[in-house]
Amino acid sequence: MNNSEKTVPVSGKGRLLSLDALRGFDMLWIIGGGGLITSLAKLTGAGWLNSLSLQMSHVPWEGFHFFDLIFPLFMFIAGIAIPLSVRAKLSGDTSKKSLLLKAMKRMGILVLLGILYNGVFHDGFENARYASVLGQIGIAYFITSAIIIYSKTFKASLYWLAGILLGVSILQLFVPVPGIGAGVFTPGGCMNGYLDRMFLPGRLAYGNGLYDALGLLSIVSAVGITLMGTIAGRILQDASLTEYRKTGILAGIGLVLIMTGVLLSPFYPIIKVCWTTTYNFLAGGISFILFALFYLVIDVWRVQKWSFFFRVIGMNSIFIYLLSRIVPVGTITGFFLGWIIKPAGNFGDVFSFLGVIGGEWLLLYFMYRKSIFIKV
Repeated sequence: MNNSEKTVPVSGKGRLLSLDALRGFDMLWIIGGGGLITSLAKLTGAGWLNSLSLQMSHVPWEGFHFFDLIFPLFMFIAGIAIPLSVRAKLSGDTSKKSLLLKAMKRMGILVLLGILYNGVFHDGFENARYASVLGQIGIAYFITSAIIIYSKTFKASLYWLAGILLGVSILQLFVPVPGIGAGVFTPGGCMNGYLDRMFLPGRLAYGNGLYDALGLLSIVSAVGITLMGTIAGRILQDASLTEYRKTGILAGIGLVLIMTGVLLSPFYPIIKVCWTTTYNFLAGGISFILFALFYLVIDVWRVQKWSFFFRVIGMNSIFIYLLSRIVPVGTITGFFLGWIIKPAGNFGDVFSFLGVIGGEWLLLYFMYRKSIFIKV
């Protein structure tokens, strides 16, 4: 992801540090934060830690844990940056076509990196899994960018968002899966799985080959939450609004989305692996509120020192995501910290995860100091 799109000017008043901080907060739980909470819960048996530990895993099917927020929050953050970046570049000499081609190039690179992340070189190309987190980010980013670049008005992008959410809802609720029926939310009965089995090449990684959580219809849903992020970006661009007014609007939208998702959930369940529209509402609403909080504290109140730890992670998010998958960071840090970990007994896992997080952060800090930001 291009670093120039991560911290962007808003209304000519400095750089938007809250985007990097929130992205870093989001990534922390993937690169070791979740494991640290789980190890502390096992060690202490504390009730509140056990409750937090439960949130550090995905729900198997219906429902919602904190870990189910990480991916959509990342896409929401990417969406915030799109209108800010597009407006700045179109005000210069950059053409719409060149912006679209750049987004297309980014999509292609992320799709290829996603296949690499899935282990195609380790497991072989036969029966490879082509659906991936990075691929979904790239495709959703490209489609959202195209909508923003070529939408003449803010309302036009809202129509796109409404159309996508409504279209996904109709497909999942009312269009029958052959031999099963309509509105059946099971691994074999949901519309997502049917479309994946019909059109998605390669191995389907969920439900013993019945569907893929990162499949075709999930990509369309992911465009929806990325477009929600562009709404937040547009609100930030509105010079007629005060910073406190912007914060209030962001939080208000978030609250409405959460309530909508929860109220609809009894008959339209919240399911991450099918990326239902109610899941979009809930995850999008929480994302709006989290961003409002980070924006208020970091960019409005200017209380920023605490956020540096997260910003260092957020400014090289794609790099650390791939590194944590490809490089055995735990083995490397364990080589240097074994003298602490081995005698620690039951505390060993805690020190191990602290070592992983510390080692990754120090590498990212070195890159930050050297102004090395991996761009895609």
